Amino acid sequence: MEPFFVAYMGTWILACAVAIATFARNRSEYSFTRPEYRRFLFVPWKLTTFAVATLGITVIAPYTGDPTWDYFDALFMAVFTFLGAPWAVGAMYLVIRKKLRAAQFFVALCLMMFSASWSYDLYLVLRDGSYPETWFANIFASGVLYVSAGLMWNLDVRPGRGVIFSFMEPDWPGVAPSKSFAKLFWYAFPFMLIVTIAILSFVVPNPFA
Repeated sequence: MEPFFVAYMGTWILACAVAIATFARNRSEYSFTRPEYRRFLFVPWKLTTFAVATLGITVIAPYTGDPTWDYFDALFMAVFTFLGAPWAVGAMYLVIRKKLRAAQFFVALCLMMFSASWSYDLYLVLRDGSYPETWFANIFASGVLYVSAGLMWNLDVRPGRGVIFSFMEPDWPGVAPSKSFAKLFWYAFPFMLIVTIAILSFVVPNPFA
């Protein structure tokens, strides 16, 4: 492996280790460890949209013509996104609003990068013995999908406020999530469209190429 990739890989491994240590020191501050986060996440419409998106990405992966995509990385990246993106996106927003400590932004950013990029890189290094040439482009492609998913799975309907992102509520993620997808559909549609276009872009030839 080229020296640049050795250094890059060492840097992100160190960043992940620091993030884990930061989390471990103040574990109780991180809301994704609490039962209310699981209640917030495991509601029917979120599980259903996750299942549909994961099935689409995973089934199509080996047929995209991209040798770096297969059933395994498509599946584990989808699972990481579902479990972590709603918290990571919300936490970064709350740090910017100065409602969480800055350390949580670092942990959330590392979680996002590991889920959307570094886990993909590591898998391909172990599978192929070399760093993937697509590593840089994948940061942007998977990063957009990660943030979109995190926003969509934070959509909620609140009395007197209408449709908002759950992390805008002071008791997030302890809010009782809406179980009716009908009221959220048109707000979720742009995010679902982004995922659909991303999936189709791998298998539908570019007419402008």
